[in-house]
Amino acid sequence: MAKKKKISLEDLKQNEAPATEQPITETLEKNYMPYAMSVIVSRAIPEIDGFKPSHRKLLYTMYKMGLMTGQKTKSANIVGQTMRLNPHGDASIYETMVRLTRGNGALLHPFVDSKGSFGKQYSRDMAYAASRYTEAKLDSFCAELFDGIDKDAVDFVPNYDNTTEEPTLLPTTFPNILISPNLGIAVGMACSICSFNLAEICDGTIALLKNPKTTVERIMDIIKAPDFSGGATILYDYEQMKKIYLTGSGSFKMQAKYAYDKKNNSINILEIPYSSCIEAIIKKSVDMIKAGKLREVTDVRDSVDISSSRLLTFELRKDANPDVVIKKLMAATELENNFDCNFNILVEGKPMLLGVREILLEWIKFRTKCLTRELKFTLNKKEDKLHLLLGLAAILLDIDKAIKIIRNTAEEKDVVPNLAAAFNITTVQAEYVAEIKLRNLNSQYILNRVKEIEELRKDIEDIKEKLRDELKLKNVIIEQLKEIKKKYGKPRMTDIVEKSTIEVVKKDEIFFENYNCRLVMSHGGYFKKLSVQATRSADEQKLKEGDYIVYEEDTDNRGDILFFTDKAQIYRARVSDFDLTKPSQMGEYIPAKLGMDSDEHVVACQMIYDIVPEHHAVYIFENGKGVRIPMSAYESKTRRKKITGACSSASPLVAVFYEKEKPIQIFLRSDMGRGMLIKSDVIPEKATRTSAGVQIMQFPKKKGKIELATDRIQSLGADVTKCKKTAIPSTGTILNQISFKF
Repeated sequence: MAKKKKISLEDLKQNEAPATEQPITETLEKNYMPYAMSVIVSRAIPEIDGFKPSHRKLLYTMYKMGLMTGQKTKSANIVGQTMRLNPHGDASIYETMVRLTRGNGALLHPFVDSKGSFGKQYSRDMAYAASRYTEAKLDSFCAELFDGIDKDAVDFVPNYDNTTEEPTLLPTTFPNILISPNLGIAVGMACSICSFNLAEICDGTIALLKNPKTTVERIMDIIKAPDFSGGATILYDYEQMKKIYLTGSGSFKMQAKYAYDKKNNSINILEIPYSSCIEAIIKKSVDMIKAGKLREVTDVRDSVDISSSRLLTFELRKDANPDVVIKKLMAATELENNFDCNFNILVEGKPMLLGVREILLEWIKFRTKCLTRELKFTLNKKEDKLHLLLGLAAILLDIDKAIKIIRNTAEEKDVVPNLAAAFNITTVQAEYVAEIKLRNLNSQYILNRVKEIEELRKDIEDIKEKLRDELKLKNVIIEQLKEIKKKYGKPRMTDIVEKSTIEVVKKDEIFFENYNCRLVMSHGGYFKKLSVQATRSADEQKLKEGDYIVYEEDTDNRGDILFFTDKAQIYRARVSDFDLTKPSQMGEYIPAKLGMDSDEHVVACQMIYDIVPEHHAVYIFENGKGVRIPMSAYESKTRRKKITGACSSASPLVAVFYEKEKPIQIFLRSDMGRGMLIKSDVIPEKATRTSAGVQIMQFPKKKGKIELATDRIQSLGADVTKCKKTAIPSTGTILNQISFKF
């Protein structure tokens, strides 16, 4: 046996063809784009009839199987037959069928009447039974999908192996694209189409048929909002919904429906948002219970059964507040969820992102084409029949002559030509006459045929009139939509609630323990949060030598704290961000806690629940000036943690005071031994945050400065009422006979 030659890596490299450069654009165009377009057009994005190819192939197969009527058949049989059009495996075909069934509950108007277990749309783990166990047929609603399909309403193409044909679209007599929800992920794009109420869609389409210039605002009055088979509640925001109707892109928020069972002290979840599932809600709830964030709940369980309308049940503790519990659940679980809309659809093979109005207009064009083709098909059939009956009428004028011609014709092949020549009719007409049975040559038959000729002429003229007049063609579509609404229309499943009427649930407001506390801050920037028990003790506040308290207030754990610094900045923190401490402890150093600059110091602080525009921040500067800035100057759409340029930086900041409804008393002391006591409302208000303010205290030869400003008059340890001033500016009162604690 010959010994095989060992091939080295060098030999392989020598035999390799030389590498050629290929631009990335050429690679994408030749290799990637065909794949992307195949996925977009042939798999993931629905057409104007509202179906993806997999849906259309399945339904058409069931239609050809005769499942519009009669008994149900095994799902396995349907799946097997569909393989003739859709050779992508039985599992994917059956999964497609499951979603279209009445049993699954994913659609407002199911297309498949099912028997057996088909899972549930709201459950991720509730599995459907195997196809050999379940049975199905087409729902009567499908009659509206196939109306006209046998009258050349749509094009047909060969299937994958050229053994049969399938429709490119279904001639739906209603805008199914907006009735059936559709989700799909293609290459470079995706679609997410929510379902709408059939009756509302029919009314909106009729409005556009009557007046194509109907505005989006008018459409929104008719088609109020999306509608889902799972019910729940839409938190309606007009501007958000208008954006979806205009552009086909946007999102809206949905909430579950629930009921409090007082007898059993439990909360029953009745309906959940369409994009949520009960397993995810249960898992998140259990995690919250384990983490101690949902202590009010003792048990959560799946309550789905045949006789119950409940999906979930939350058992509560005796002292639990159900309103608080439901707020926590809404904020942290999928009981409140968003539905993201992305109305990408295929129009004549091209992907387009369209709003509701544009989709309906495109469907009207599509339906008009289908109806025109159907009428032309019917017209041709009626004209052909009229042609035959006119030939029959010509012969019936002299039946005896026709019989004599047939009898005297020697060969059968000459019967039709002889009749055509004798009565001056076409060969087709003569063939029709020759096929009439002898028993039909009676007076009744003749009269009926003559009468049918008149009816056909009327029908033909009526069809031609519809094809000539666009308004009459639209009236046909309008009448069909009215009939569909009357026959299949249902009340809304999903409720609509104005978003503005719903209390906004903030996670940080419900997922912490609220309690009363006292806030204390020193001049040196140390901050304490004391419990009620600590405030009752006789312990003195521990402070650094020379430090003193500048702020003290009793409040609770819900609010925010504004920290004003000498760098003209405001920092915002939550009271709950600070741990409880004791009077005997120094507290937390705010510059380090909030990450301030190394040379930045806190001048003052104030606890607020929210920014009140009518309140004021009163700034006192070292140069003797002061200013009142309305808090409206610090309002913003978001909760900002840091506000720069909060006040003027022309002179160092000595103190900041928070003025609410009533003016406060402020004592000022200069380094030249003078002082003055004023009310804050004597300081003028300025709208600009960086205003330098007005002169409050005057200094001789402009050499002095303010060294102390406080509203804690009682803590001064001296009677300063003698320094009271009602007008500014003022040089103040000499303080050489008054002693202070600080």
